[in-house]
Amino acid sequence: MSIQIVSPEEEIRHPLDAFFMPRTVAVIGATDKIDSVGRTVLWNLMSSPFGGTVYAVNPNRHQVLGMLAYPDIKSIPEPIDLAVIITPAPTVPYIIRECIESSVKGCIIISAGFSETGEAGKALEEEIRKLIYPNKIRVIGPNSLGIMNPIIGLNSAFAPHIAEKGTVGFITQSGAVGAAILDWSFHVKVGFSKFVSFGTMVDVNWADLIYYLGDDPYTKSIVIYMQALGDVRSFLSSAREVALHKPIILLKGGRTELGAKLARNTPYYVGGELCGDEVFSAALKRCGVLRVDNIQQLFDMAIVLGKQPRPKGNRLAIISNAAGPSILATDALVAAGGTIATLNSKTINELNEILPPYWNHDNPVDLLANADPKRYAQSAEVVLKDEGADGLLVILTPQVMTKPLETAEELIKIKNPYKKPILASWMGGYKVEEGQQLLNNSGIPTLDYPDIAARVFQSMWHYSYQLKGLYETPSAHEETSEYYSQKLLAKTTIEYAVRQGQVILTPSATKDVLSAYGINLIETHIAHDETEAVHIAKNLGYPVVLRRVLLSGKISADPGGVLLNLHDENAVRKAYRALLDFVTEGANACAFPGIAVQPLVPRDGIEICIGSKIDPLFGPYIYFGSGGRMSYIFEDRATGLPPLNTTLARRMIEDTEIYKALKAGKICKGFNVEELEHLLVQISYMICEQRLIQGMEINPIVISPKRIVALNASILLYPLETPMEAFPKLAIRPYPNEYTYSWTSKKGNEIILRPIRPEDENLMIRFHETLSDNTVYFRYFQLQPLHIRTQHERLTEICFVDYDRSIALVAIEKNKATGESSILGVGRIVKIHGTQDAEFALMISDLYQGHGLGTEMLRRLIQIARTEGVKRLYGTILPENRAMLRVCAKLGFALKKPTGQEVIAELLLN
Repeated sequence: MSIQIVSPEEEIRHPLDAFFMPRTVAVIGATDKIDSVGRTVLWNLMSSPFGGTVYAVNPNRHQVLGMLAYPDIKSIPEPIDLAVIITPAPTVPYIIRECIESSVKGCIIISAGFSETGEAGKALEEEIRKLIYPNKIRVIGPNSLGIMNPIIGLNSAFAPHIAEKGTVGFITQSGAVGAAILDWSFHVKVGFSKFVSFGTMVDVNWADLIYYLGDDPYTKSIVIYMQALGDVRSFLSSAREVALHKPIILLKGGRTELGAKLARNTPYYVGGELCGDEVFSAALKRCGVLRVDNIQQLFDMAIVLGKQPRPKGNRLAIISNAAGPSILATDALVAAGGTIATLNSKTINELNEILPPYWNHDNPVDLLANADPKRYAQSAEVVLKDEGADGLLVILTPQVMTKPLETAEELIKIKNPYKKPILASWMGGYKVEEGQQLLNNSGIPTLDYPDIAARVFQSMWHYSYQLKGLYETPSAHEETSEYYSQKLLAKTTIEYAVRQGQVILTPSATKDVLSAYGINLIETHIAHDETEAVHIAKNLGYPVVLRRVLLSGKISADPGGVLLNLHDENAVRKAYRALLDFVTEGANACAFPGIAVQPLVPRDGIEICIGSKIDPLFGPYIYFGSGGRMSYIFEDRATGLPPLNTTLARRMIEDTEIYKALKAGKICKGFNVEELEHLLVQISYMICEQRLIQGMEINPIVISPKRIVALNASILLYPLETPMEAFPKLAIRPYPNEYTYSWTSKKGNEIILRPIRPEDENLMIRFHETLSDNTVYFRYFQLQPLHIRTQHERLTEICFVDYDRSIALVAIEKNKATGESSILGVGRIVKIHGTQDAEFALMISDLYQGHGLGTEMLRRLIQIARTEGVKRLYGTILPENRAMLRVCAKLGFALKKPTGQEVIAELLLN
């Protein structure tokens, strides 16, 4: 084993630093012309205190605004970090080529005249993409307003003024919306850490910017105005990773059908179909992004979530010097689904010591009109201590005795060790301005009106609850040999139907497929004539149900296709003839599939509907809601993206009106909602695993404390001739079963290597209990106590893996005597966004070190990296970790050690 000593590398800068922290900037298309974009951008950069050098490029002038102008980018005497291009669209590809040849790191294309102008403009965009792809240059635009970094004073935009410094990172597709928000921000005193208008997304996309702002120490919250999404998986991956640490708030244009049509005609439309709005909302929930309805909410939530902790519940305490505003806040809170906190007796007694005897002794707490600053602060501290309150809203109205500024000064001094959010509403105008400003500057956000503040609190709780659901440890899913055989049976059944040219599975095949996933479809027989229907009905026993069998690719049944409660032969014959006319209308005789005859199931529960369809952007999605006839009357439906676990399924169920009725005990008393969760999870598995399914619907499913039974189901298939590229990609990558391996240890024990799952959290806790201080130090380069390593918040980042971004393998051994599983080792590769690199890390339990497990796990990680398209795999290792260095050397890694630093193990993959 040899380690190559190398010189420390130069400072490694993020590729997007060229946009936000450039050392040299060239304005290509700089001009003296008054009110032109070229003059505005050049002047903004010249007057920016960002500390870099600015160059003007104009082949027709020797000077621009008193500075030397260069004929082209190649003529500039030093390397350029950022080029801002403001020239006619047809010239841009040539300029990009010159920038590449001059090793420019980043370009902002402010120019318009591309895809929004028609085919010629689209061709220009495609030419730019082809130039960018094989090179290291990054490009923002076309149709960009530009970029601002107020933290260092950089303004490369064609807006008249640079934004104020703040903690909000703002990304907009629309330059016009960006310009309006910038102007509005000066009025409402909102500051930005970064301000980005990136236009058409020819290169730099949502994921690039979200990852960058996620790592930016000056950005506390990320605000997005979006019109088109682009690459679904990269957006979801980046948002999910960053939202765990920083709030992301999004406003999307094009929610309605007409709005979406208009969005398609803007320069920011990136091609392809536009997604359904319900599915888009479900995707945002899945990755922890808070969606809002207007610009006011966009920044209210950004400021509040950036300054205050998220509430742990929806119980709000309110203190005010007047009853009216408290009533407005209460109404708004309850209407939004929140709860007024019930104060305990200890809190009431403490308030009695502070407030006049005639206070209202309840929440909202009326401090009375003569409340002074001290009374406000003391009351706030007491109420915050109450375990029944999850947050506090402080309302002040400017009455004769009120001191808004002094009250704010006292309020910012109060202790809040409980990490509960505090919101303020200083009502009024100029009289309360100083107090508002002090509160905002001190981290207590103010809202103009108490009803808005109450709704903001409830939105904070809803966001917190959804985010918690993403990282709540779900129930374990046991994959047995029977599970795999049932899955194979379903696959075989579907493939046979496709080969037979079936568009929709027959009732018997549908029953087999659903049964393979543990879903019980009622006994169903097909009658091909009236007499056969009567014969089947007699065998089943009256009463029966007759239902039409679908002919075409439509999976959503309609209420006219079923006749219920048929008690005798005459009723069956009459029903058969009615359905026969309905089914055969417009179809030839040989296509008639028959009429389904079923026993009548007692309606002793509720009816629900579960289905799956294809969204043009997000691929397969699942919907759940009220079933039977109710599904045609009420729009009670929740949408989710597969794969689901039990926690995510519960969140879907909770989003429906029928769940509220179940929870309130108004219907179906005694029903266990966990059975519904399991049902949705099984449907999710089916959609992920059986890719020949184009859509399906089970409607109705009768659920009661006694039974869960599907009464009708349709499964739509892709035709046999469907090419592979036509199969939609799942928006969220499902569990990669293909990376499951079996390995026999030196002791002869069978070890399973498989990707980690969210439900492995408890196994990970026990794994960490087996690690010595030395092993921990070698992995984390510092000692970490067990209670820190096993915190739920920390383990969520390890167990809840985005398989598109990272693959973590766990080595599992099952105790034959007890049946319990144990984790013996964990290894992972993490892809570096925007590159073809990945970093690996490995840790083996002390009980299994020296048995070859580390070598086997790293060998498998190399194999996975190669399959995932990684070109360079590397890891950082302490020089004293000789065992790990030997394993890397054995598997072909080059070992390099910069002077005074750790060893870098590097493997180039073909």
